[in-house]
Amino acid sequence: MKKVLLGLALAAGISANSFAQSGSSENKGGFSIGIEAGLPVGDAADFYSAVLGASLKYEHPVAESTFITGSAGYNAFLTKSRYKDLGFESTSGAIPVKGGIKQMFGSGFFGEAQLGAAFSTSSGGGTAFIYAPGLGYNFSPSVDAGVRYEAWSNNGTTSQVGLRIGFKF
Repeated sequence: MKKVLLGLALAAGISANSFAQSGSSENKGGFSIGIEAGLPVGDAADFYSAVLGASLKYEHPVAESTFITGSAGYNAFLTKSRYKDLGFESTSGAIPVKGGIKQMFGSGFFGEAQLGAAFSTSSGGGTAFIYAPGLGYNFSPSVDAGVRYEAWSNNGTTSQVGLRIGFKF
């Protein structure tokens, strides 16, 4: 898995340097910090009630209205109370690391697709493959929001519908 992540990081770096820097006046790239919330779906909804987290994201322009992205953060899956009563941990945490592409559609709307890995903070939790397509909107040059479907695959799939509100700096 470490080789896959290193390969993704190298590919992103090479791609970033091989394209001319450009971008729309709405979004010139850079860093953002975000707060995240999600609703577990599928089998995950039986065990978890919500997902809360935060992330740091970087966007780099590679073409007119196209950006490569990289993000890392922390997500806490909150266990439903009936399972806490049975002795399960109240939260299950992970550090998701993702890279992807973001395409601006005009009028502030964008689409984004990311791939990566989630590293469990629980003992023996392991690593999961992540895929996350989504849509969003830039409310201003410094604030955006996006909704995504995010799935984590490792001996089954844990998925959520997530919301991220980002503050660019």
